[in-house]
Amino acid sequence: MQFSGKTVIITGAGKGIGRACARLMATRGAEVVALSRTQSDLDSLAAEIGARGIRVDLADPVAARAAMAEAGTADYLVNSAGINVLESVLDMTEAGYEAVLGINLRAALICCQEFARGRVAAGGGGAIVNITSIAGHRGFQDHLCYAASKAGLEGATRVLAKELGPHGIRVNAVAPTITLTELAAEAWSDPAKSQPMMVRHPLDRFAEAEEVAQGIALLLSEDSRMVSGAVLPVDGGFLAV
Repeated sequence: MQFSGKTVIITGAGKGIGRACARLMATRGAEVVALSRTQSDLDSLAAEIGARGIRVDLADPVAARAAMAEAGTADYLVNSAGINVLESVLDMTEAGYEAVLGINLRAALICCQEFARGRVAAGGGGAIVNITSIAGHRGFQDHLCYAASKAGLEGATRVLAKELGPHGIRVNAVAPTITLTELAAEAWSDPAKSQPMMVRHPLDRFAEAEEVAQGIALLLSEDSRMVSGAVLPVDGGFLAV
């Protein structure tokens, strides 16, 4: 129960890595404030782990700030909300750019800002983990805006760590490989698609959402109290080779 008495705000908590993180943090004693745009996901999380849910579309900056104000001052923030629009370089649209950068980067920075303001007003301390991707390190077909958003969030993580460190606020990121959420498992079920990617992983498999959540919990915990401004790959060795 290493997070007993602590509160964590998790964006994108309704599904995937965000939901796995909500479950894990609750299991380890934290009070979870879950942000999601899908009410049914919030309802099921409340029933499952007692999470306090806030329905919000983080693509709207005003709504994002209002949701963070409603969430209140917390000890930790996990930015898990993210989307992708598959467009090639030649086919990129303004709508795709706005959608991906709006959620993956702008919303994350707004949530970091509002969280940090609350922590500073409360006397400092706390930790943030931003979820990025190996796509911010390697070029993948049709991932132009997604890669830009994730690489941008890693750069922002370092700035956040520098500016918030004097207030005792640590800021780190995790960069997962393909993570077998329910939707991803179906998308990568075809061996013809998955095997060329799989062989680039020394551990010869993709990640489970729970494994990414465990990396996030490590960076939030006191076991990482001297770690800030870092990017932890949760990738089975993909970026090492």
